[in-house]
Amino acid sequence: MQQYFSLADCEVMGFDLDHTLCRYHLPQSATLIYDSFAQYLVTEKGYDKDLLTLNPESLDFCCKGLALDLEDGNFLKLAEDGTVLRASHGTRSMTSEEILEIYGRREWKHFGTHDGQKKYDFWKDVVAAIQHNYKISAFKEDCGTYFPEVKNHPEKYLQRCPNSVKKWLKQLKSAGKILLLITSSHSDYCRLLCEYILGLFEIVKPALALTNSRQFCLVVPENDEEQEALLSLEKPGWYSQGNAIHLYELLKKMTGKLDPKVVYFGDSMHSDIFPARHYSNWETVFILEELLGDKVMVPTEIESEPLEKKGKYEGYQPKISYSVSEQWGSFFVDRLPGLENAEETLVRTWSCKCISTYSTIAIPSLEAIADLPLDYRFTRFSSNSSAIAGYYPSPPRALLPSEESVTMK
Repeated sequence: MQQYFSLADCEVMGFDLDHTLCRYHLPQSATLIYDSFAQYLVTEKGYDKDLLTLNPESLDFCCKGLALDLEDGNFLKLAEDGTVLRASHGTRSMTSEEILEIYGRREWKHFGTHDGQKKYDFWKDVVAAIQHNYKISAFKEDCGTYFPEVKNHPEKYLQRCPNSVKKWLKQLKSAGKILLLITSSHSDYCRLLCEYILGLFEIVKPALALTNSRQFCLVVPENDEEQEALLSLEKPGWYSQGNAIHLYELLKKMTGKLDPKVVYFGDSMHSDIFPARHYSNWETVFILEELLGDKVMVPTEIESEPLEKKGKYEGYQPKISYSVSEQWGSFFVDRLPGLENAEETLVRTWSCKCISTYSTIAIPSLEAIADLPLDYRFTRFSSNSSAIAGYYPSPPRALLPSEESVTMK
């Protein structure tokens, strides 16, 4: 595999919407999501009304990359080999002794599979709350709590797209790149987001919601209604459902190439980065806000581009702070729970391992690369490079050599 990656080599640029093109005010949006679920659980499922009162400090519990052990009712933070690094029963943090007693210093038994977990059944009610608030018709019907609130107060929850990113998208189109919006959000909500954050919708057309096996359906722009399923895609448009095979056939027609190169930008390892790389072998750019919270820095040993090709984020310490969970710690590394007076070992997390395995590069936001020339050469993650090679503008501090007396495994 080549050591470097350049957007100039890609004919097609695909973008996720939520938390990629559209950035949210996280404290407000996290609270709204919680409220939308709590309202449903209390009014429809009879849960305790105490759920309706959320202590703002409780938001510290929110952390990307956790696993849910339904069998024991625990949230888990895993090392790259499946060892449990931290855990909570509900929201109560478990001690190292409790973790060792339940899980031992070994791979979690469900690390390779999630079958056979049946002890707790509350999760079905949470899924019902998700379906109630986010079903396809929810936006149009003002169903639930989430969509009505965002429609009435978009400025409270949505960040306007930076001018540098809007300019960059137009430059990509001018350079002959095909731009795709690929998202799991329904078309009516997509339209609201794009019109609010971008100020115009034409920048990112064509758009579609992509799955692995379904046929595409043409969406009527006037009412966002789906028409009959299509056997193939003949031209760019506004589609829903869909599959990667039919999309790629359309891209071949649009580019005139038998093997057009696609890069996809997304913030979810599970629904964006992993499937794009694993099933379609696309280049992938992981949008990772956690890079802002881990106090990125540029190590002297990493090769850099000439000064005239550097972006504004290189060597720059972001003023925007990203809140790192005190309860769960760094997204990238953690210490193995040890017994008292035992030497602690610092290990990479499972989430960190997934980044270097399935991402071409990882960046904190689109704004971080918007001012770079199109032919900028990024050092990519690869099997023959270091585990920190693909982070731009620089690796998280937690992954760099430290003077602390801990062993990096």
